[in-house]
Amino acid sequence: MQESLFDDPHEPDGPAPARAPVPAKRAAARVAKVQPAQPGAAQHALADTLPRTLHLGTSSWHFPGWAGMVWDGDYESSALSKHGLAAYAQHPLLRTVSVDRSFYKPLSASQFAVYAAQVPDDFRFVVKAPSLVADAMVRGENGRAMEPNPAFLDPLLAAAEFVQPALDGLGHKIGALVFQLSPLPGPMLAQLPDILRRLGAMLRALPALRPIAPEGVIAVETRNPEFLIPAFVDVLREAGATYCLGLHPKMPPIAEQLPLLRALWPGPLVCRWNLNRRHGAYGYEEAKTLYEPFDKLVDPDLETRAALARVIAGTTGAGQHAYVTVNNKAEGSAPLTVQALADELRRLRNPQADPAPD
Repeated sequence: MQESLFDDPHEPDGPAPARAPVPAKRAAARVAKVQPAQPGAAQHALADTLPRTLHLGTSSWHFPGWAGMVWDGDYESSALSKHGLAAYAQHPLLRTVSVDRSFYKPLSASQFAVYAAQVPDDFRFVVKAPSLVADAMVRGENGRAMEPNPAFLDPLLAAAEFVQPALDGLGHKIGALVFQLSPLPGPMLAQLPDILRRLGAMLRALPALRPIAPEGVIAVETRNPEFLIPAFVDVLREAGATYCLGLHPKMPPIAEQLPLLRALWPGPLVCRWNLNRRHGAYGYEEAKTLYEPFDKLVDPDLETRAALARVIAGTTGAGQHAYVTVNNKAEGSAPLTVQALADELRRLRNPQADPAPD
């Protein structure tokens, strides 16, 4: 059963945390209007074919190039960043979003509550843990590693600066809280057993999500393939966490990451499709230059798309939740990749189905 759920793709087919939730009405009152685009009947019909346990979405939402797809017209990036989430959440295929800004600076419960007030009850957030606890290195303004981070994997900081504020502000709208571990330098990789021990201690010390967010999950994403070992699986299983499938050139293709998901089965799927493999491990800026304004698919990755669709279908078909977010740098336009994934899922269920029109 486990093998059938995860086919090989090559086979055919900062701020101090607030402790009290912010009233939704007061949070919503500060939000200005960005108008959504009006999806056609075909997109609504496509959304209706997807399982309700599946939440597809994008990495952030502040992109003017999505005009006509997500927004009704032209808006500045700053306006979309502050006020676009409510319009984003009205798109029938976009039922989650990755909050990436939290990686750079911890968000407070009141900031999370502003987000939660803008989305429907069945919307779920994927939130990145702050680099304060997820990055092994202290970095300069240019991103270059300067020295080891003494707060890396600190249990108290992870709880106080990330998990508890998210619970207080997002409540049951938490989908996945993701510790995306930045690449470890060679000397630290040589101490991987100790890193895994510290990771396990942190994960076990975090506040439980289930009492407030019954569908929420803690996930760990890595940028070092050396983590893909049974000892990492043991750490995640013992802490009740899961592995975040990270689609990034620094990591192996899906087929080589699936053994971790099989070992953790049954359980939810958390996936972040970050960067097209053609650009290499350090290709974010190259992809950004080629793909802006992110209004079309430039480099369709049909193999990754098909493999991911099969994993989604296997997970949701077994009644598990799936949280899948896509970066513009995966294929050129995250909303269009989401639509293409939805089409692929529909074809898995009905091979004769035609793709939905753009």
